[in-house]
Amino acid sequence: MPPNRDIESVMVVGSGPIVIGQAAEFDYSGSQACKALRELGYEVILVNSNPATIQTDKEIADVIYLEPLDPEIVADLVRKEQPDGFLGTLGGQTGLNLTADLAEMGVFEEVGVEVMGTSVETIHLAEDREKFLDLMDEIDEPVSESYAVNSLEEALEAVDKTGYPVVVRPAYTLGGTGGGVADDEEEFRKITKSGLERSQVNQVLIDESLLGWIEYEYEVMRDGNDNCMIVCNMENVDPMGLHTGESIVTAPSQVLSDKEHQMLRSHALKIIRALDIQGGCNIQFCVNPETREYSVIEVNPRVSRSSALASKVTGYPIAKISAEIATGTTLEEIPNDIIQDVPAGFEPTIDYCVVKMPRWPFDRFPQVDDELTTQMKSTGEAMAIGRNFEEALQKAIRSKDIGRDGITGDDREHYTDREVLEEELQNPTDERIFAVYDAFRMGLSLEEIFELCEIPRFYLSKIQNLYEFAEELREASFET
Repeated sequence: MPPNRDIESVMVVGSGPIVIGQAAEFDYSGSQACKALRELGYEVILVNSNPATIQTDKEIADVIYLEPLDPEIVADLVRKEQPDGFLGTLGGQTGLNLTADLAEMGVFEEVGVEVMGTSVETIHLAEDREKFLDLMDEIDEPVSESYAVNSLEEALEAVDKTGYPVVVRPAYTLGGTGGGVADDEEEFRKITKSGLERSQVNQVLIDESLLGWIEYEYEVMRDGNDNCMIVCNMENVDPMGLHTGESIVTAPSQVLSDKEHQMLRSHALKIIRALDIQGGCNIQFCVNPETREYSVIEVNPRVSRSSALASKVTGYPIAKISAEIATGTTLEEIPNDIIQDVPAGFEPTIDYCVVKMPRWPFDRFPQVDDELTTQMKSTGEAMAIGRNFEEALQKAIRSKDIGRDGITGDDREHYTDREVLEEELQNPTDERIFAVYDAFRMGLSLEEIFELCEIPRFYLSKIQNLYEFAEELREASFET
């Protein structure tokens, strides 16, 4: 279908201030979307509170408002500008929550504004934990034992059923804000109270712990004609227990077998169709490394941090194509930016390894607890491309601007106390990847290291390769 010409002007909302879990990735996405809409002939009205972004440059949109992303303020702007369409799925969780708020206030109906792309109903289905669990049950998708609750009393009843450790996931938040893993009642009460306060709808999910499972993300696209495709899949190097934004991530997956990849790919397509998402979305699974059973974690019905990573990994402009899909255009009608005579519905092929590493600000905020959990603390990330994991990992470490030449080869202080080392492997901080390397230096076997950190053996073997090669180089002379 050609772009919807009943719509002439589109209001796009950004993600607001740069905060942990929501940084320049959404400026990248929003800028792509605004450019795509203008190229299609739409007037673009941008609302964002952060002037330090590319999307608020006057070349990106026709009308720009630097205003707080508060529902009442944006509602007044909608009434003033009278846009024909509203696109909120490119401004991170802020944009998504704002879309839901304005719909609940009746502003879209009052002004006659069409919510473009993913509908408000779909946003509620994916973001409301109870509705999401019901839908997964309806389409026979496995999820961990979970209970959506709205009070501490309900939460305490739920944890009696799940037992400890337990994961607390607030609804309508970004980067795991307000959530965490609780090992006892005191910790559980503290995290649950925080989660209920941070959740836009005062709701948290009390989730059976799947610590140690391997987490996978699938970036999926779908248009209004039900055409679907996978942009790429990504695999967490760190096991479940850390937020994806806190984990080292590889693309494409390295441990997953092709049979398992095809299985998760099929389930990802089934889920995006059941949710009726139009545009890009991020679907998260986890797989038991021993039994190989899988479970659905959650779905982000919007362009996410991982979408920006997937776009750079593959060269596939997810935000741009999501914006075009929102206008009614189908994947088969959108040309591939790299190969013009191939439509955007063809899935990219990756014959290299990409490693993403988070960047934490603990050097600037030494008073902050540096233990990594399900709540994001990283404020940036580096991405590196190589022919194999070892090469990409070394490049990523060098790219983080932390004064390291890689996992080997610089004069950093090594772990020398085995007890301290084991504590780091079991309770990770930003130094865990270096602790793994030092464990090989101290003579621990791969199995001993795995028992402590549960990082898949494949990745541990790659770090072992780096250690052994470094030792070979130390023993070699210039002549040899």
